[in-house]
Amino acid sequence: MWGGRFSARPDEIMQAINVSIDVDKRLWQQDLRGSRAHAAMLAKQGIISFNDAKTIDDGLAKIEDEIQSGVFPFRHEFEDIHMNVEARLRELIGPVAGRLHTARSRNDQVATDFRLWVRDQVDLTLQQLIALQDALVQRAEQYADALMPGFTHLQPAQPVTFGHHLMAYVEMFGRDHSRFADARARMNENPLGSAALAGSPFPIDRFATSEALGFDRPMANSLDGVSARDFALESLSHAAICAGHLSRLAEEIVIWTTPMFGFVKLSDAFSTGSSIMPQKRNPDAAELVRAKTGRITGSLIALTTVMKGLPLAYSKDMQEDKPPVFEAFDALDLALRAMTGMILDLDANTDKMRAAAGAGFSTATDLADWLVRNLNIPFRDAHHITGSAVKLADGKGVDLAQLDLADLQNLEARITEDVYKVLTPEASAASRQSYGGTAPDQVRKQIQSWKDRRL
Repeated sequence: MWGGRFSARPDEIMQAINVSIDVDKRLWQQDLRGSRAHAAMLAKQGIISFNDAKTIDDGLAKIEDEIQSGVFPFRHEFEDIHMNVEARLRELIGPVAGRLHTARSRNDQVATDFRLWVRDQVDLTLQQLIALQDALVQRAEQYADALMPGFTHLQPAQPVTFGHHLMAYVEMFGRDHSRFADARARMNENPLGSAALAGSPFPIDRFATSEALGFDRPMANSLDGVSARDFALESLSHAAICAGHLSRLAEEIVIWTTPMFGFVKLSDAFSTGSSIMPQKRNPDAAELVRAKTGRITGSLIALTTVMKGLPLAYSKDMQEDKPPVFEAFDALDLALRAMTGMILDLDANTDKMRAAAGAGFSTATDLADWLVRNLNIPFRDAHHITGSAVKLADGKGVDLAQLDLADLQNLEARITEDVYKVLTPEASAASRQSYGGTAPDQVRKQIQSWKDRRL
């Protein structure tokens, strides 16, 4: 490629560190799309002939067939996907292949290919997030009335419904969807035509290639066009946040499936066994989703470190931009599909959830609220009285609802039999009617709101 300037071949070590074809051959579809759009534009602008453009396009179509059928000769001697395609194109159509690189550099070529790949992957991620949300909504509707303990500090706090708990993740993954959608809008600018760094002296039409490749517009600065990788960094940032949400849900599935909790069960399709302990049913899929967070977050740190000290414009360091992005999106893709599968697969033990919902004096706040509403006691005073009631019940080994009325009246003489109406988990959950609350009616309203937004 640069034989006109160099008279000796690179050292084997130089060749080994310089070659990227084993990684960037994943960009072949984007490379062919960019090349075909570029050739068509060159012909339209009169920079190359329409006959040459047709010959180039036919050659690129042949290369696409070869890659899809697995017979394309990927070769290390040509370094990367761009030079592999160009070399093979010359073998297929002869010297006309050399016209394809007119008004283009590998710098803007790789920037375009990589941006197209990340955009394609973000589009897939957006679809997968909606599929996961749909699965969560389906289960939330099924379990809108099912009681479970709500936790703070992983200690029983207040009764909630399982549907409410699942809808919390619908909201979280909805924000992930919004972030990725924002990132896609920002990245949808075309680097092609920036050439090496300064633009091109040829009368190219960057708006035509932008339209052909589905970009909103060309990038406005050629230096920025070849050197910007913030679109990848932003996407990795959002991937890391999304992976964190997946990991939190995975952690809960791991906890819920333990015999000590027994809230949910995964079928054989999403469980594994033990090589030595025949009784085991392990939630390996959830554990591996949880672990993928490390790979995704690590990829963000890796690319941030690569880019942090680079001057404008292109530097070979950027060859290291693709491995972390590929790895992160591979991991996110698998994690999203696995989590969607687990949500659709899990079976909830509603009886065990209900029993746990009333444990740990989970209706204590309801007692305090009753004292405020019915006796006009300041909340801090009501909190103190309720704490005393909890201490008394704990000492007797009973729940709050099992305390005698006389015991409660010793703490506050005005308490009446009516108080027992709020001391069940069902009453507690049903009373949380504020917008976004856990009351089954509110959960169903949020489910319907999600369905309306999906239409």
